[in-house]
Amino acid sequence: MRGNDNKTEALFVYLSPETFVPKNHPLRPIRAMVDKALAELDAELEAMYSHTGRPSIPPEKLLKGLLLQAFYTIRSNRLLVEQIGYNVLFRWFLGLGLDEEVWDHSTFSTNQERLINSDLAKRFLAKIVEQARKQKLLSDEHFSVDGTLIEAWASIKSFQPKDGPKPPVGRNKERDFHGEKLKNDTHASTTDPDARLFKKSAGKEARLSYMGHVLMENRNGLIVNTGLTHATGTAEREAAAEMVAEVAGSKRITVGGDKNYDTKDFVATMRDLNITPHVAQNDTNRSSAIDDRTTRHEGYKVSLKVRKRIEETFGWIKTVGNLRKTRHRGVEKVDCYFTLTAAAYNLVRMRNLGVAAP
Repeated sequence: MRGNDNKTEALFVYLSPETFVPKNHPLRPIRAMVDKALAELDAELEAMYSHTGRPSIPPEKLLKGLLLQAFYTIRSNRLLVEQIGYNVLFRWFLGLGLDEEVWDHSTFSTNQERLINSDLAKRFLAKIVEQARKQKLLSDEHFSVDGTLIEAWASIKSFQPKDGPKPPVGRNKERDFHGEKLKNDTHASTTDPDARLFKKSAGKEARLSYMGHVLMENRNGLIVNTGLTHATGTAEREAAAEMVAEVAGSKRITVGGDKNYDTKDFVATMRDLNITPHVAQNDTNRSSAIDDRTTRHEGYKVSLKVRKRIEETFGWIKTVGNLRKTRHRGVEKVDCYFTLTAAAYNLVRMRNLGVAAP
């Protein structure tokens, strides 16, 4: 018997978003871990806001919204807020009822500036890492480090001379770069002054970029520290030294890296920190800073093999996390989003390992 196509809608629905989310949905353990981390940050979140005035969007919901952007590759706040309006799963993750009004996208963008101007992203990542440590998922002896380019939200046409007359800005055919020397010393982007013209290897096209850095532990490939800097030839080694120094202790550890880290200064810095540098040897037309004292050990070969797993984190951050090209401008803002996306990667990775917050 054919059913009736009855379009009469119920006037009242006595259901919560919890009812619609399957018990085995992959976001359930992730939400548990996120809620636990935010509960531990409650006092710090409270200190960020005044005790008077109109209530703002709760910072917990702001941060969860940014995580949803990374999980589901949502390219803008406007689209995120639109999906929260009709997506029951998103409402459940944020803790919104079915009848609660969703904020305007401009209000969401304005309120999240407070998160960006603080170091909340770093502290949130640290709380997620601490949960992984309590679950015995982290190695405290073996790490890997690497950097990747994050393309800036700025056109090459905006790369103008700092001094003197500036060429006209218009369509591509109206700007002739032939014979013009574009250097970071003499030029800067009028759209994003923090972006730098850079190419990571020979034969590649130079683009206005930032450089994101990741420190990964080698047991399960989880990110334990991040950094974002201007794109320069020495940024990877400088950022690596800072990130590694934060995890170095009395116990000797190893740090794997590619050939870009094979310099005398970096190797010496690592040894001064009681760290064994397991970096790939760069002996093309030069002598390597890594000698037989390091390469003769079997652990050196293992570190070089495991180190390549760090490319998986960059792949996820750039594709799923939608950070191949940033949608934001300025080191501080791009750093915040890069760190939150790294935290999102950890949450997905930990969920895949079968972990949930207690």
